[in-house]
Amino acid sequence: MAKSKTVFVCQNCGAKESKWVGKCSTCGEWNSFVEEVEVSTKGNRVASIVGASSSRPLKLSEVKANADERMDTGDGELNRVLGGGIVPGSMILLGGEPGIGKSTLVLQFALHNRCGKVLYVSGEESVSQIKMRAQRLGAENDDCLFLSGNSLETVLEHSRALEPKLLIIDSIQTLATESVDAIPGSLSQIRECTNVLLRYSKENTITTILIGHITKDGQLAGPKILEHMVDTVLQFEGDQQHMYRILRSMKNRFGSTSEIGIYEMLQSGLRQVANPSELLLSNHDQDLSGVAVSATMEGVRTILLEVQALVSTAAYGTPQRSATGFDTRRLNMLLAVLEKRVGFRLAAKDVFLNIAGGIRVSDPALDLGVVMAVLSSNIDAPIPTNTVFAGEVGLSGEIRAVSRIEQRILEAEKLGFQQIFVPAGNKKALTKVPAHIKVRIVSREGDICRELYS
Repeated sequence: MAKSKTVFVCQNCGAKESKWVGKCSTCGEWNSFVEEVEVSTKGNRVASIVGASSSRPLKLSEVKANADERMDTGDGELNRVLGGGIVPGSMILLGGEPGIGKSTLVLQFALHNRCGKVLYVSGEESVSQIKMRAQRLGAENDDCLFLSGNSLETVLEHSRALEPKLLIIDSIQTLATESVDAIPGSLSQIRECTNVLLRYSKENTITTILIGHITKDGQLAGPKILEHMVDTVLQFEGDQQHMYRILRSMKNRFGSTSEIGIYEMLQSGLRQVANPSELLLSNHDQDLSGVAVSATMEGVRTILLEVQALVSTAAYGTPQRSATGFDTRRLNMLLAVLEKRVGFRLAAKDVFLNIAGGIRVSDPALDLGVVMAVLSSNIDAPIPTNTVFAGEVGLSGEIRAVSRIEQRILEAEKLGFQQIFVPAGNKKALTKVPAHIKVRIVSREGDICRELYS
């Protein structure tokens, strides 16, 4: 006979208390405890939902490897991030901000999929709303079947009848099982539903894609164990005011996490961006001060970005420091280095920095481009439009070596740039220098200023 008791569960970390408390003693979050009913039953409830397991211990020699049996998604950027395609029977968790395009990306993939039947389960939209979005994408696939609902038992019942190759849950926070007496989206429901889907996916070799919500801090909503249970965690990010989106792999058991996929959001859906540098530098043909081009790495892909800076006298006494797409604390550090090591007086001036295209960058090699854009705006002298920068700036003002310098040089040459400034520490790594671009070796910030503005 089932026994039930009332507990209070922290929706941030999953800690349990016998009574409501204002602050969680485990994670420190305030007002995060929600009352839930915990039901304990004899026997295995998961086994009754999924079905009895027929697995047995095997030797490695008896196991059939399916490393080469990846499913082609039909999306080159998605294939790149997943490591060459989807592994059958894997579970993928896709997270991102509301409205960033998670459902559009997955629906677009499902409608263009040619690997077999697809069951798309939506707990947030009706089937008619999904059809409206599919019409906007301009795609249709009779092998893709849609179901609206939030009952886990109903989803598994239809999945057993259809035997799809791919199961899509949009989203895991809307799914609920009868075995847990809690509202959809609670930690207990998310943990139990994911556990059941994981077992069902592995035993029936069905690839499952879960769309997940994120919290206001940018973390995936639900227990942290959710990320440990799945095989792959993808993060879809970008600025909703810009058209570019980046798909990152935060965890991948079957491939590298250093790859990224870049998309452009259009009225007709997401378009793959094969060469993002050309789009991000489309307006770099004017002689304007405060603009510098930097070669940065996103995963193993080289991207040339336009760094824009504006330096002006502080109008209200207190200088402002603002950065979009770049770490503000690192900007303050670079400004302090310019003040101390190079002699530029920026303490009484406002400094605004922007990475064009709405892309957020954390590559240290962007430091040199940021410094040159700030100095260019400060003295109101344009940087030659045929120049690229790549280098990390140290606290003593030195230009430190960066990784994959040859890839950065080749990308700059491919886009028609004629000179690139690189750190002296990368000189030994330059085995083959292209003939159509001049490589300038520098060791300190002051050297670049003298070469450009002498």
